[in-house]
Formats: sequence, structure tokens, C-alpha cells
Amino acid sequence: MTQKVSTEVQTESTRIANGIKKPGQSREQTKLIAAGIEKGIAEYKKQHKAKARQLDKQKKQKLKASTAAAAQESEAKIDIEQTKSSSSRLPWALLALSWAGFAGYLIQNGVLKVG
Repeated sequence: MTQKVSTEVQTESTRIANGIKKPGQSREQTKLIAAGIEKGIAEYKKQHKAKARQLDKQKKQKLKASTAAAAQESEAKIDIEQTKSSSSRLPWALLALSWAGFAGYLIQNGVLKVG
């Protein structure tokens, strides 16, 4: 399967081939050199596109991984907040119980009179 080469590439390869032309070199030989240069440029562009695609895939994978990690982190924070909210009632209950016990002690010893 032959790929069509742009006119810019053709002119550039011809210019390069003429620039490295040796004395006594035929026109056909120069054309063959230009064709080789065109093929080299086309191969380079193909490899460059493949590398760009690979880098793009890696970027997408990193983005997915960081998004998944952020989602897991937010879920963990929500779980921690839920456990904090349910466990924050215990200290208040203990405080109320201790105050009631202290009031009961004062009433029983006659320091605090009710009624």
C-alpha cells in the first residue's frame, strides 16, 4: 500500500537530493535518491504519529487512574465523616451522664436541695 506524499515533502526531498549531488551523477540517480529521502520522511512521520498515539494513550490512562484515585479518596473521606458523626454523640452522652451523676451526688449529700 503506497502512501501519497505531499508536494512539500517531494520538493524538500528533491532539494536535498540536488544539494548532495555528486559530479557525474545522472538525473535518474538523483531521482532515486529523492525517492529514498521521500520514503525516509514518510517513515519518520509514521513513527512520529505512532509515538504521539502511544503518548496520548498513556496520558489517558494516567488521567483515568488519577480520576479513579480521586474518587476512591472522596469515598474514603465520606466514610470517615460518617463514622465521625456517629461517634461524636458518645462524648456528649458521657458528658450528660457525668453531669447527672454529679448533680445526683450533690443532692444526696445535701449540698444541693431540690424543691
